[in-house]
Amino acid sequence: MRADPPIAPGGAPQFRADLPEAADVVVIGGGIAGVTTALYLARDGLSVVLCEKGLIAGEQSSRNWGWVRAQGRDEAELPIMMMARQQWRGLAQEIGEELGLTTCGVSYLASDEAALARYEAWLTIAHAHGLDSRIMGRAELDGLLPNDAGWQGALVTPSDMRAEPGVAVPAIARLAVGEGVTIREHCAVRALDISAGHVSGVITEDGPVRADRVLLAGGAWSGLFAGNAGISLPQLSVRATVAATEPLPEFWSGAAADSKFAFRRRADGGYTLAPGTTHDFWIGPAAFRHSRSYLPLIRRDLSQTRLQIRAPKGYPDAWGTPRRWSADRASPFEAMRMLNPEPNATALARLQEDFAATFPAIGRPRLRAAWAGMIDTTPDQVPVLDETTIRGFFIATGLSGHGFGIGPGVGRVMADLIRGGESGFDLERFRFARFSDGSPVTLGPEL
Repeated sequence: MRADPPIAPGGAPQFRADLPEAADVVVIGGGIAGVTTALYLARDGLSVVLCEKGLIAGEQSSRNWGWVRAQGRDEAELPIMMMARQQWRGLAQEIGEELGLTTCGVSYLASDEAALARYEAWLTIAHAHGLDSRIMGRAELDGLLPNDAGWQGALVTPSDMRAEPGVAVPAIARLAVGEGVTIREHCAVRALDISAGHVSGVITEDGPVRADRVLLAGGAWSGLFAGNAGISLPQLSVRATVAATEPLPEFWSGAAADSKFAFRRRADGGYTLAPGTTHDFWIGPAAFRHSRSYLPLIRRDLSQTRLQIRAPKGYPDAWGTPRRWSADRASPFEAMRMLNPEPNATALARLQEDFAATFPAIGRPRLRAAWAGMIDTTPDQVPVLDETTIRGFFIATGLSGHGFGIGPGVGRVMADLIRGGESGFDLERFRFARFSDGSPVTLGPEL
């Protein structure tokens, strides 16, 4: 099955505002983090230009599962995520039902006692932050969700939510435009303009923009862009396959996952399905360059990873993708406007089989669409939210597959940092320098 993502690569740009000569801040990247940062900066009174090489939310911000969850997060992320929940509710009030925001609960289904023990251990963190998470026993789970999987129980957080990624981020972008943000799609930022170690602007394919603050929120492309600016950012990407079913009876109103597959109800009456925690990884130059940083993650997650030798041409870590380029010539970002990997057909077939085996009363689901996305991952699976060694150059990236839900919170944090104010959160965990100053790599939760 060919890729049929929520936002198609060949779609026409909807945001083509003229670039001004100067702005207070330039944001590189039109995913959830970049768009919400731009929105909050504008509301704080700053002039903002957002440049997106392809289409707003064209990559992972529209291709994710649509979960807005606090459950299972690294403890350092939870305060920001709790704020993000309130932001999502506020955005839904401003934008309306279009977001598809629904309080539905998230459940992690335990295939064995070991998984259940990990979930129980995480409750200490959950309760310390006021979450309503609890363990649901097998009898209760079987009564609510009849299955043939033999789940031993579940970790459930009833207050977690879901939304529709393919419409949510473009809707927030329209809100940002209404607040004065200049958004230009099909406008790749080729390079930073740097004077005496400080950002003085950016050079785009459509011309320069002066600014003394720049945010890189480029998802899977962030490491490549940073490298061309002389900054080493450990970042690798994995392919994750997702599918949308034809309409199905509502057997579960929320979102849930076990070790084999994940599912959540969609606003269109179907379900979003995904092959759980398995993913595909293409080995490229960055994998060798940053291998030492990734060793703890490799040891933990290698069994869930299908290794591929060569990434498709033009991908951020493909062997033939340039690592250095000049600003007066086309960049790799113009050569590939949107990452649109083919979904893993074998994984899709297994996904349908696993679903049918688990829910025989429903049977093999018919898939209406399938797609894949490239999830950018840091060595510890938590993001970088910080200013870099180039003054005025900030990075918000490495959201590692759980950025959609926390996205508005990341936007608020980055807006505060860029303005030079205090975010009100302990951001030590998210320092840019943690990968170069000898700090040990501490992995996020294995849930």
